[in-house]
Amino acid sequence: MADILTLALIGLYFVFLIGIGSWASKKIHNTEDYMLAGRSLGFWVFTILIVCSICSGMTLLGVSGFGYTSGWPGIWEQIFVPLAAAFCIIFFGVKLNAIGKERGYLTVQDYLAERFESPRALRGLSAISGIVVSLVYLVGQYAAISIVLVWLFGIPHWQALLIAGVIITAYTVIGGLYAVSWTTLFHGGILIIGVLLMAPAVVMSAGGLEHINTVLAGVDPNFVEPWFPSPAYASYAYATPEFLVSFGILLMVGLACAPHVVNNVLAAKEARFFKWAPLVAFAIYAVIMFLVKFTGFAVRSLVEEGKLVLPDAVNAQDYSFIVGVEHAMPSVAFWAFFAVIVLAAVMSTTDRLMLTIGTSFAWDVYKNILRPSASDREVLLVSKVAIVLGAGGTLLLAINPPEMLAWLIWMGIGVMLATFAVPLLAGLYWRGATAEGAIASMAVGLVAAVGFGYWHQFVGALPVHFSFFALALSLAAMVVVSLFSTRNSTEILDSTRTGWFIQPPGQPSRAGSPGETWLVDQDSSRQQ
Repeated sequence: MADILTLALIGLYFVFLIGIGSWASKKIHNTEDYMLAGRSLGFWVFTILIVCSICSGMTLLGVSGFGYTSGWPGIWEQIFVPLAAAFCIIFFGVKLNAIGKERGYLTVQDYLAERFESPRALRGLSAISGIVVSLVYLVGQYAAISIVLVWLFGIPHWQALLIAGVIITAYTVIGGLYAVSWTTLFHGGILIIGVLLMAPAVVMSAGGLEHINTVLAGVDPNFVEPWFPSPAYASYAYATPEFLVSFGILLMVGLACAPHVVNNVLAAKEARFFKWAPLVAFAIYAVIMFLVKFTGFAVRSLVEEGKLVLPDAVNAQDYSFIVGVEHAMPSVAFWAFFAVIVLAAVMSTTDRLMLTIGTSFAWDVYKNILRPSASDREVLLVSKVAIVLGAGGTLLLAINPPEMLAWLIWMGIGVMLATFAVPLLAGLYWRGATAEGAIASMAVGLVAAVGFGYWHQFVGALPVHFSFFALALSLAAMVVVSLFSTRNSTEILDSTRTGWFIQPPGQPSRAGSPGETWLVDQDSSRQQ
């Protein structure tokens, strides 16, 4: 149970979040303000928003739990996930930010609808797909928040979900992306400071990495190898070389193209941010991820030596970071601070997912398909109602938590990868991609992801992540159908900057400016 100091600090934390939502509400004058914070995000707010949109409840709970169960073979996650932030900013951000400002896009569906000249069919399919995958992903975030609140307050799981849902929904509904971005900056700051302070203490309490590795090797010699041998010989030994290849694609590309992540690039204030944001985002997230994974190793060592006991729960490994800090830093003052850190980590993505669900339905489905005459005020109201309904629905789905938080989150990312990666990348970089190809790619990817995911979970384990097969089918559908359908107009391809370049020919950045990018021209392959 939480002590008085912890309860007081958490109470102040929740009040602060609602306060940010109230402040943000005064800055909202139209739909663009609500969805994109008026395209006004500065460098640090934008960069931390990208990091924390990817961060999620997996960073503290899932990552440490994965480290606990799989040892060093799972360390590749600490490279793949930070690369997602850099991939998103470089390959999606540079183009989409520029096009979005020129064409007035509010969502990535606006881009897809214009690029493929499919204002209803592709927009509707991509919006519904985005809502579905965001809902799946959101269930994992609620499971993470519940773990934290159950541990803090000793309350039933359903009460923890209700508290979390009400708080996050409140400030998201009130303040839109202004509230989400500024609370995320706050979340990101205390998460970084907290992990830097606490993870090393847990590792040292277990005797340091050298001793931890000795203990892990005693449990299974492969725990201290870079991967498990193939084929998998145990349920925890799935990080084989072939799985890691699919795992890298899943995390690096799947997270980068997730609607709640990629939409952020439309809100950056200046193009010059895209020079340093990829490196800064990667560096920050990589350091945090490695420290959290080492904490999972440390807790496994402590448990094996009988110095620590995990809770009696189906997802016990996801408590690794929590019980590790409890063991290493029993001070009441540290506990109060740590409670807020854990909540910040698991709430940092949840609010962005909620906003994505609400805006995708209100703008892309309601405004652009069902009721084109809807006013700004009406769209904002529908968005807020959709957020509340989405939050309520996912709370019900999260009543039964998964056995391993990481698996549920990976499932959501897998559906995102299979659904959005090919249409987005092909749309931006291949002039031969057509509307029919994009629709086929997205539909095939979504259906295949559900099918292969079901097979892997309930029929027979696949040697690679299920999304790998779905991605391959999505790519095949895009290529085959596009080759046999009519190409989009040259005018549209030019206005949406479609081609094998990051920055279009003839538009180099100012020499030495923070917005400088690399140009890969399809004819000359030269550096601008």
